[in-house]
Amino acid sequence: MNDILSQTWFKIQTRLFPFFETEHEILTDNQRKLISILELIRIEEYVPYRWWSRGRSTKDRCKLARAFIAKVVLNIPTTKDLIDYLFESRNLRVICGYESRKEIPSESTFSRSFNEFSQAGLPFRVHEELIKKYEMERLVGHITRDATDIIAREKSIKKAKKVVIKRRPGRPSKGEIIPSKEKTRVEKQLNMSLEEMICELPKDCDVGFKHKRGKPYFWKGYKFHVDWADGEIPISCILTSASLNDSQAAIPLATMTSKRVQNLYDLMDSAYDSRLIREHSRKLGHVPIIEHNRRKGKIKIEMEPAEKRRFNERYTAERGFSLLKDKFGGSMIRVKNHEKIFTHLMFSILALTAERLLNLLV
Repeated sequence: MNDILSQTWFKIQTRLFPFFETEHEILTDNQRKLISILELIRIEEYVPYRWWSRGRSTKDRCKLARAFIAKVVLNIPTTKDLIDYLFESRNLRVICGYESRKEIPSESTFSRSFNEFSQAGLPFRVHEELIKKYEMERLVGHITRDATDIIAREKSIKKAKKVVIKRRPGRPSKGEIIPSKEKTRVEKQLNMSLEEMICELPKDCDVGFKHKRGKPYFWKGYKFHVDWADGEIPISCILTSASLNDSQAAIPLATMTSKRVQNLYDLMDSAYDSRLIREHSRKLGHVPIIEHNRRKGKIKIEMEPAEKRRFNERYTAERGFSLLKDKFGGSMIRVKNHEKIFTHLMFSILALTAERLLNLLV
């Protein structure tokens, strides 16, 4: 992996930067960072080519895809601000592929192309290929599994109340059939494929709750579940309803991650404390290190000193989510519905992944 990354970085530094600056203006640090990320990702290779023989041709989707990457790398809040930046900066126009101001698309064109990228799952596919290309051959020490709140600007869906049929305690009456206890979602996931598990997870906007710095915290929107490798490199991502318990996304995430990288340890907090999750982790050949959940007033079981030292690596997730929200537009969501919000977050994850991979060479 390091050899491939080094070759790519060598080409960027010795050929791409000098060529650009002889033909155009001097690059800023952010523009150099953007060029490096775009060169590593090469998102234009994944955009399907279309040719229209009749009617008005659409704007080049490759340039629009590069512009969306530029938006998250430069931490630009809205599409309108991105268009204004493209008009002002000649360097940014050239980096995205626009030779003049006349070629810059309108805001509605950006919106339509974003919708197309959402339906095609473009950033998710590119991120998967990027991880397989640069991380599959590397043995990852720790995978840290965690989730973060995603605040959305849309109405939450009210949940239908569950109808619970109560029966009298004691022996059943003659002829009475007692229904068997329904399996939990985690139990069902053990016999499901990855696609079935992801489709079965709730994805509607609703209200989530957790304790934040010791105080109750509510938000309206979604929950973003991520597996982080050492170095704040995101490996797998799932977006669900905000009310979903973290543990119910653990097995789908672990299954997805196992198809992309090889790792030794699975680090999870007390929300994932489940016998089934531990067994599934061991079945994949990993060592689960999960904080004990003190339920119903039980005494908390402390970790062994060696496990505790490894568990400290779990701060990778906190640093990763902080980078995602503060530097790569993860908290500046202006779109609605699950599909588009997931696409926005995956553009951010894609840029963050490339930046952290390049950081390994520094």
